[in-house]
Amino acid sequence: MDTKLIPTLLVKGVINLAYNICRFLFPINEKKVTFASYRSTGLEGNLLFLYKAMKSEYKGYHYKFLIKKFNGSTLGKANYFIHMLKASYALATSRYFIIDDYYFPIYVVKPRNGTEVIQLWHAAGAFKKFGLSTMNKSFGPKSEYLNHVKIHSNYSRVYVSSSSVKSYYAEAFGMPKESIYPLGLPRTDFFFNHLEKEKAFNKFHQEFPELKNKKVILYAPTFRGSSHRQTEFNCPIDLTLLRKIIGDNFVLLINLHPYMKKNSKYDEKEKQFAYYIDNELNIEELLAISDILITDYSSVIFDYSLLLKPIAFFATDLDEYIKERDFYFDYKSFIPGPLFTDTESLSNWIIQSNYDLGSIENFRNLFFDYVDGNASKRIAEHLLAENDHKVQIGD
Repeated sequence: MDTKLIPTLLVKGVINLAYNICRFLFPINEKKVTFASYRSTGLEGNLLFLYKAMKSEYKGYHYKFLIKKFNGSTLGKANYFIHMLKASYALATSRYFIIDDYYFPIYVVKPRNGTEVIQLWHAAGAFKKFGLSTMNKSFGPKSEYLNHVKIHSNYSRVYVSSSSVKSYYAEAFGMPKESIYPLGLPRTDFFFNHLEKEKAFNKFHQEFPELKNKKVILYAPTFRGSSHRQTEFNCPIDLTLLRKIIGDNFVLLINLHPYMKKNSKYDEKEKQFAYYIDNELNIEELLAISDILITDYSSVIFDYSLLLKPIAFFATDLDEYIKERDFYFDYKSFIPGPLFTDTESLSNWIIQSNYDLGSIENFRNLFFDYVDGNASKRIAEHLLAENDHKVQIGD
């Protein structure tokens, strides 16, 4: 056995012991809903929008939150171990345990009858491979690890954006398609709320008043690296050349994946043109206020397609990325926008403004069964209306 697995097995054993003690001592609370994530420091995205819908429409439920961003330092790992012990108790006593990403404690216990684990995967559609689809890839899990930790197991229900992606999620999570429901992604409701979008513009102008009359380009590259380790970002776009060609009417906002960090050698001379966005605005707000999206392999393209605005793809390592992780589709024929590998061509496309929004609309219609802003309500009803009926019968 690989000695690197020993810490994982020790943690697995402690979590399993804690969970089994809790399930022996405490009953399931039929009205307890736990939201858990290690992607952020606060409730956001799919979890936040579903929580709001549940709280608004269904009374009498008790909500618990286990939101803690993972820190790879020694102290951070120790703190997260404590967090996982808390998760063991919550998992043993909750009617619903709702997550939006990989969540270790779920995969090393046997959930008791009466508890449902709900996966609200953070990405819409299906683009780059994930989960069990990445086995035998350098990015993916190793077979020996899977012998001890059954990743993405124990999900009762998964909610996705469209019927067209059910088979890919079934493969990634090793589960039947019948347990995957194409009711939408809660966080996309934001894009249909005109008041919230207006608030996003106001918030942006308050944070950056000097950018009020600028056209906004959002650059959102995908994660590079392994697991949740913080990886320093190296921008492949020549920011100086980009600014020189497109002029000062534009501003570039750079939003990094939650598991990446800003390059410490960031070029200060471009700080009036390129802004790294940390916590000033969330990703939904950034997508709403931007005029153009540039990415490489990020799944934000699905969310952005709902806004019917232009998308450009800038990828200089496509062959390497396919070898490392791969896609569910042929990348070049799949993407709903032009692909660039040099800054000059990208810059000229921006200033020529010859954008193909028809491709964006076709892409949106393929990957969203509903385009109405009611995903949170649909999912809340699918979960809690059914549960309320069962509880009333039991009473």
